[in-house]
Amino acid sequence: MAVQLSKEVVDSSDIRALSVAVIGYGNQGRAHALNLRDSGANVSIGQHPGPSAHRAYADGFIVQSAGDAAAQSDLLIVGLPDESAGRVFEEEITTRLRPGQALGFLHGFNIRYGFIRPPTDVDVVMVAPKGPGTLLRSLFQQGKGLPALLAISHDATGTARRRAMAWAAGIGSCRAAIIETTFAVETETDLFGEQAVLCGGVSALTRAAFETMVEAGYEPEFAYLECVHELKQVVDLLYEQGLAGMRERVSNTAEYGDRTRGPRLVGERGRAIMREILAEVRDGSFAREWIEEAESGAARLAEWRAADRSSSFEQAGRTVRSWMPWLGGDQGA
Repeated sequence: MAVQLSKEVVDSSDIRALSVAVIGYGNQGRAHALNLRDSGANVSIGQHPGPSAHRAYADGFIVQSAGDAAAQSDLLIVGLPDESAGRVFEEEITTRLRPGQALGFLHGFNIRYGFIRPPTDVDVVMVAPKGPGTLLRSLFQQGKGLPALLAISHDATGTARRRAMAWAAGIGSCRAAIIETTFAVETETDLFGEQAVLCGGVSALTRAAFETMVEAGYEPEFAYLECVHELKQVVDLLYEQGLAGMRERVSNTAEYGDRTRGPRLVGERGRAIMREILAEVRDGSFAREWIEEAESGAARLAEWRAADRSSSFEQAGRTVRSWMPWLGGDQGA
């Protein structure tokens, strides 16, 4: 399926006509709520009491229960974590929906794998910006936009796409590009990218390289600087210039090492494992595994996080970051 790009202009009255409830005031939810409000939409927040609710109050929003917010909106944006969205939808939202509403998602996970099954008399749409909420918000404030994926799973009213485009325009994404796709494609590509490269691949590669250098006798801080800290320079070049542009801007020595040693790391065995990972995403086995883990209390995840905090990798990282106080975050060794 060819990529479909939309850069159409959306009538501002469509945005101002939106009555929106954002359920969940996290990184993405907050950015969508603020951008939509600044664009003229009427926005309220559905959020349980706690720090996120306090932040929404401080930002000037009306904060209600998820059910009350859902009942009063024309567009309901589900901004909850994947692992809790299904439960909240079933317990608090589904009975409060009315015919003709639009149910919006920031990620296709729960629709793609059937953890949320909306009624047939509501529109089901998705607008998924390709970047974190902090970037979505900062670009919007600069008069720019972050590209977003748009999908229509169900058009009960005949106006689902128009409302989704108004949402996309209201968060600033029409200033960049709207890529039209499906819930399945967005979900599968997103999960695979996270697991193979953005989180899983990068985490495993940098840690293995760090441990290889430390085992060979190099100081942990030197290993961290080379294998982790300097990664930002290369990623920024990739982001701004592409692979060819990155290679043009590093040294000839670095490029030669890239082209001759990189393929040895990710050979046919690595590609075979990538195909296995993609198959687990597509057949739903990863999704079921994660939801089962979350519903059982995520004990393994808690153990892994605790182990991370005490690892030599993280200790070296804290030391390196302490040398650069302008980075913010944790600085103590």
